[in-house]
Amino acid sequence: MPTLSHLMPRVAILTSGGIAPCLSAAIGGLIEKYNEMSPNAEIIGYMHGYRGLLLGETVEFSKKVKEAHEVLYNFGGTPIGNSRVKLTNVDDCVKKGYVPEGQDPLDVAAQQLSKDGIDILHTIGGDDTNSMAAALARHLESSDTKLTVVGLPKTVDNDVVPVKQTLGAWTAAEQGAIFFENISNENTTSRRQLIIHEVMGRHCGWLTAATAYEYRKSLKNRNFLPELFISKQRWDVHAIYVPEMDIDFQKESARLRKCMDENDCVNIFLSEGAGRDTIVREIESQGKEVLRDAFGHVRLEEINPGQWFADQFAEALSADKTLIQKSGYFARSAKPGERDLDLIKKSAFMAVEFALKEKSGLVGLDDNNDGKLGLIDLQLIKGGKEFDTSQSWFQNMLIEIGQK
Repeated sequence: MPTLSHLMPRVAILTSGGIAPCLSAAIGGLIEKYNEMSPNAEIIGYMHGYRGLLLGETVEFSKKVKEAHEVLYNFGGTPIGNSRVKLTNVDDCVKKGYVPEGQDPLDVAAQQLSKDGIDILHTIGGDDTNSMAAALARHLESSDTKLTVVGLPKTVDNDVVPVKQTLGAWTAAEQGAIFFENISNENTTSRRQLIIHEVMGRHCGWLTAATAYEYRKSLKNRNFLPELFISKQRWDVHAIYVPEMDIDFQKESARLRKCMDENDCVNIFLSEGAGRDTIVREIESQGKEVLRDAFGHVRLEEINPGQWFADQFAEALSADKTLIQKSGYFARSAKPGERDLDLIKKSAFMAVEFALKEKSGLVGLDDNNDGKLGLIDLQLIKGGKEFDTSQSWFQNMLIEIGQK
C-alpha cells in the first residue's frame, strides 16, 4: 500500500496564537523535510491561523518558496500571520464574521479542508491552537473524514502539558535578558529607583525565572567598577515573582527596603500573571468589568500587573522613581537562537515523518516519556502547566539574591 510520500499529498500549515521565536523557522523546517521526503507535495498556508481556515484564505507555497526555505530560519514572527480564534466558541466566531449565524465553526473548518483537498494539516501554536486541532480532529473522525493532523508546540510561556520544552521559549528567555541588560542602566538616571521588568507568563512563571537566570549569567561575564558605583549588586536581580509562589508583601518590602538603601535601586523580575487573581478581585470589588479574550483569558494589558506591583512597593521602598518595562514583544518577536533552532528543525522533520505515515498527534519533548522527542496524543494536550519552583537552579538563584 503506497504511503502519502509516494503520492502527491496536499499539505496545509497554519500558525495561531501569539507569536514566538519559532514560527517562521518551523514552517521552514516543514518545507525542508517535505522537499526531501515528498518533493511533489503541494503546500498551502492558511492566512492568519484558524481565521483563514474558516474564511478560506490561503497562500500557495510556490517552487521559489520551497527552494528558499532556509530564509525562514533567520526571521521571527510568521509570514502567514496568526489570530486568536476558538473554533468551539460559536458566538465569538459569528460576532467576528468568520462563520454565518447558525453554523458550527467546526463544520465550516471541516468543509473548507475538504474543499481545499487537504490530506495533512500542520498546526503550530500553543495549547489553545493544538486543543483546537484536537477538537477538529475529533469532529472529523465523527464524520468519517480522513485527515492527518500533526501539531508543533509553540509558546514562550513553556506551559503546555505534557511538553517539557516548547519551541521558542529558550530564545524568549535569552532575548528578555538582553532587553534588561540595557534597561538596567536606567538605574543611573535617578536616586532610589525601582525598576520592574514585566515578563510574559499568564499562568506559568518559567519564562520570568529563565529570563532572570540568563540575565544573571550574563553578569558573570561583565567587569564592574564599584569604586565608581558600577557594582554587580546594583545591576543584579533583587526579586523574582511568579504565579506559582505566594508573596509576603510585608516581608518583601522590608527586605527590598534594605536593598534600596544599600544599592540605591531595586530590580524586580515580574511574571505578568503573578498576583493576577488578587488584582482581578480588587478590580471587580470596585464594580468594574475585567475584559477577557475569546478563550476566557484575562486581558492582562488591561489590568496592568506591573503598575499594580509598583503601587505596592514604591511607597514602602521610598522610591524616588519607578520604571516599568515589558520585554514581551521584544522577546517573542526574535528569530530563534541556536538551541531553539536545533529543536525546531528536529521537531519539524519528525512532524513530516509522522504525517506521511498518516499518524496524527503533536511532536514534542514528552514529559510522559522521559522528555524524549516523539508523537504525543492531541487529546492529552492542555495548557496551564505550572513552573516547578522546586528545581535546584531556581532555588539556588533565590538564595543567591536573598529572596530565600
